Amino acid sequence: MYTLVYSITKEANPETVYINLTNACTNNCIFCLRTQKDDVCGSEMWHDDEYTLEDVIEQFESFKPTPKEVVFCGYGEPFLRKTLMKEFAQYIRKNYPAIKIRVNTNGHANAIYKTNVIDEFKGLIDEISVSLNSDNDDEYDEICKPKIPNAYDEVKKFIKASSDAKIKTVASVVTGFDNKHHINTDNCQKIAHELGAEFRNREFIKNGY
Repeated sequence: MYTLVYSITKEANPETVYINLTNACTNNCIFCLRTQKDDVCGSEMWHDDEYTLEDVIEQFESFKPTPKEVVFCGYGEPFLRKTLMKEFAQYIRKNYPAIKIRVNTNGHANAIYKTNVIDEFKGLIDEISVSLNSDNDDEYDEICKPKIPNAYDEVKKFIKASSDAKIKTVASVVTGFDNKHHINTDNCQKIAHELGAEFRNREFIKNGY
C-alpha cells in the first residue's frame, strides 16, 4: 500500500505525522534518503501521484488520537502538488485548528510558478523549513543537482519571501553526509539571519529513519 501519511516513530500515537504528497522533485540531492531506501520506518514511500484529497484525509484520520503537528515532507517537493497541499491544509485548519502545520521545501516554488506562492498559504502554514544546504551557488549545484536555473538565488529569494510574510522560517543545511563536502555552517547561519530566518544544522542520518 502506498503511503501518503506516515510517522518516523515506532510509537502507536505519534505527535507528528508527515504528508508524502509526491515523489517528483526539482532537486536530486546527493544525501537524499530516497537514493538509499524505498521506505521510512517500514512505510513504502514511492507512489504514482494518482490519488485524491480524500485519500490523504483517509490516511490522516487513521492516526488516533489526532497528532499535534502535520508536516508536508516526503520523497518529493510538496509545492509541486500546491493545490492539493493547500486543500489539505484548509481541511486541517477547519477541522483541527490546534494542529501545527509545517512545510519542508527546497525553496524552488516561486521560480517554478513564476509568482509568490507564499501569499496563497498565509494563515494556513505555521512554519516553513527551506533547504539552503550551502553558502554559495557552486556548492549548492554540486550537492543538490537542481533542475531549474539560478536555483541557489531562487532559494534565498524564497526564504526572504517567507520571512517577509511573517511565517516562521527556518533555513536548514545537511552536514556529515560524506568526507568531500564541508559545509560552512557559520556562513549559512549568517545568510539565514540576513534573510530573516532561523537556522538549523541537520546532521545526516546514515540509513535514514
